[in-house]
Amino acid sequence: MQNIESTQYFKVETEPVTGVGVVLATVYEALTEKGYNPVNQIVGYIMSGDPTYITSHKNARSMIMKVERDELVEELLTNYIKTKKWE
Repeated sequence: MQNIESTQYFKVETEPVTGVGVVLATVYEALTEKGYNPVNQIVGYIMSGDPTYITSHKNARSMIMKVERDELVEELLTNYIKTKKWE
């Protein structure tokens, strides 16, 4: 018989949080390995939201779908601005 005096704990294992930069790097690598132009494919995905622009190789499609598209744009723009030499 269970002790109804104490609280039971239930723990669900969650997937580790992967940063947007890591997701983009993984997707870029997977697209390159499969022979696609990664820039064109990622832009196609961001513009349309259609996950078929991203290969399932290396679980890239699943990974990118866990990130909001506006977060992808924000990450790309932030890194562009950081590396841009303003004249």
